[in-house]
Amino acid sequence: MILGQEPILLTPGPLTTSPATKQAMLRDWGSWDASFNAITGSICKDLVDVVHGAGTHVCVPLQGSGTFSVEAAIANVVPRTGKVLVPQNGAYCQRILKILGYLGRAHVAIDMPEDQYPTGEMVEKALAADPSITHVAQVHCETGTGILNPLADIAAACARRKVGLIVDAMSSFGALEIDVSKYPVDAVVAASGKCIEGVPGMGFVIVKRDVLEKSQGNSHSLAMDLFDQWTYMQKTTQWRFTPPTHVVAAFRVALDQFLAEGGQPARGARYAKNCETLVEGMASLGFRPFLPKAIQAPVIVTFHAPGDPAYGFKDFYERVKARGYVLYPGKLTQVETFRVGCIGAIDANEMRNVVSAVSQTLADMGVRKMEPLKAAA
Repeated sequence: MILGQEPILLTPGPLTTSPATKQAMLRDWGSWDASFNAITGSICKDLVDVVHGAGTHVCVPLQGSGTFSVEAAIANVVPRTGKVLVPQNGAYCQRILKILGYLGRAHVAIDMPEDQYPTGEMVEKALAADPSITHVAQVHCETGTGILNPLADIAAACARRKVGLIVDAMSSFGALEIDVSKYPVDAVVAASGKCIEGVPGMGFVIVKRDVLEKSQGNSHSLAMDLFDQWTYMQKTTQWRFTPPTHVVAAFRVALDQFLAEGGQPARGARYAKNCETLVEGMASLGFRPFLPKAIQAPVIVTFHAPGDPAYGFKDFYERVKARGYVLYPGKLTQVETFRVGCIGAIDANEMRNVVSAVSQTLADMGVRKMEPLKAAA
């Protein structure tokens, strides 16, 4: 890597941002200033439009990482007497289950292998078997592997059984279609440092207005009380507590670039091309993706690690980083893997460059045996 040159982040967030987005953080903003509050208002409107929720949904921004907003969504949308079904096939589904435990909300899981996804039929069967379930919480793109879960089918099942749906769209919002006008969703949760290509520090919940209005008293926490945050913003245009001003300003610029690019369809097409280029290039080196193409989201790809004794992820990581690219460790427990993100302010040419960097690294390490080690029995 050239001295002083920033590495390209091939992670599911934080991710590489554009120069204009970085530039936006060089100005200081007053948190009560009318011009700053106008930025917040415009962001909320545009985020609702991304999922076609105008007239039915509102956006509530929240300080903190995406997990803060996932917890807030569950704590506010699900009454304390509610029960949540979690179709679980990865690390971030497991995080939702952990949140539910902390919140003291009753819950049950459909446990799936990490390379399989839950179907609407499975969800409907589970709902029919347990009428006490009031909500389903589903991760749209499970970045532990990169698997894409079938949101539309699951939403349809929830609608038929008349239960609410909370969608963790952290790594899909802005890249993959989510249309709340076509299928009912109580809440969609995402964050600034993902596919809109802002910087981390702000989450947001796009929630049905009538659901939010009925949620008063559900929250376990003042800081995460979405109803209180929203009503205060409606009255004052201001955040209740100190907002991440630089993050918000950068997110506005990132959102402007997202819209100028052509919104979700164009952003998704660029990421799909990135993913295709990456998978093809890595295959030419002998790497095998963990997931079949049919269920691979164009967000992050999990690759089996080489079984060669000369390979070690830490050494591999540092050598690829020295060539300008930051990879991501694997999340799986049964097989050794690593992950490469396809999102951020990058294009297919950058993906070709990373394949070249990986090729040079393997040669330097003396890695020749690309066949992965078999999982322990």
